[in-house]
Amino acid sequence: MVSKQFVRLSANYFWYFGILGLVVPFLSVFLDARGFTSLEIGEILAVITATKIVAPTLWAQLADKSGKQLTIVKIGALLSLLSFSLIIWTVSYWPLMFSLAMFSLFWTAILPQLEVMTLNSIRKSAKIYARIRLWGSIGFIIVAMLAGELIERYSAEAFSYIGIVILAGLFLSTLVSQQPRIKSLVKIDDSSIKDKIFKSNFLLFFFAGLMLQMSFGPYYVFFALYLKNMAYSGFLIGIFIAIGVVAEIGIFIFAGLFFKSFSLKTLISSSILLTALRWYIVGHYADSDIALALSQLIHALSFGLYHSASIAFIQQHFNANQQSRGQAIYIGGVYGIGGAVGAYMAGILWQDGMGAMTTFDFAALTAFIGGVSALFITNKPVKTRNKKPVII
Repeated sequence: MVSKQFVRLSANYFWYFGILGLVVPFLSVFLDARGFTSLEIGEILAVITATKIVAPTLWAQLADKSGKQLTIVKIGALLSLLSFSLIIWTVSYWPLMFSLAMFSLFWTAILPQLEVMTLNSIRKSAKIYARIRLWGSIGFIIVAMLAGELIERYSAEAFSYIGIVILAGLFLSTLVSQQPRIKSLVKIDDSSIKDKIFKSNFLLFFFAGLMLQMSFGPYYVFFALYLKNMAYSGFLIGIFIAIGVVAEIGIFIFAGLFFKSFSLKTLISSSILLTALRWYIVGHYADSDIALALSQLIHALSFGLYHSASIAFIQQHFNANQQSRGQAIYIGGVYGIGGAVGAYMAGILWQDGMGAMTTFDFAALTAFIGGVSALFITNKPVKTRNKKPVII
């Protein structure tokens, strides 16, 4: 698919995940440079992550009722840019937390609607989705490598200015995007989404994802700071982070092969279980370049393959007029609750670096529990119109 819509959607993903390439590795470095303790950093990350619990659902309800996902994406991009800009002037704990929380509140409005727009534009083709989504990974890599170098060369304050440039790019890219046209669908009872949520298969999927995101807490909050304390340079930190995302891109490119060969249950459970191994390696062998690079390669499964499989699961599990809310429930619960609890626990266990090994052991155990839970997801055919049954 080589079209203007493909380019527009790819640009949105590029900028959206570009800000993640800045915030995920370097927010803790930025906060540490401003003199915050590891507990305070964990609390700030927990609060801004907790905004994902409520915000996506509120935005998604509006999107499902109005059908105007693009309008919500534009509003979210603009308000997240304005909120993030405040961190230049907010230096104390509560004002800074408020600025970052507001940024997250509006920023979380974007991805669920962007996913729905993309899937509607490409007629739910997993192959084309992977090609569009990999531009998000490319954005992450470029920003992570450049930000690491710029922050080391100038100061941690460069973090705020880099973020403003990226978010401005995101807002501008949404202005040239178009709302996809979809055929009218038979009205489905909105109340039926409750039945879908409380099905045992979805609950197992949800819990497994929750545990996985809890395990990412130490990585999202302290990984870059952890490597910095181990005397890795800013550029090398960016390289190690980029290794994970390069591997993730490879998974997105060849995702179709995995979906043809394995069930969603197998893809989800194996991705989470190997993530447990990843955190164990990070906690015990991060002083080895080879071991650290190997652990980052597992990111292809921890995030790339798991994300693709989870999107497919949600797409199959929820009805057409429930997609935005299904995405929001998944992001709000799994990423919101799981991410907030994981970040808060990381802040408690980290102890200014003294508890690094214990923190990553906690992450490994949490991921292991999630992976075992995913083994109980039921493989069953899902009927689709004019298509062969898909095994999940």
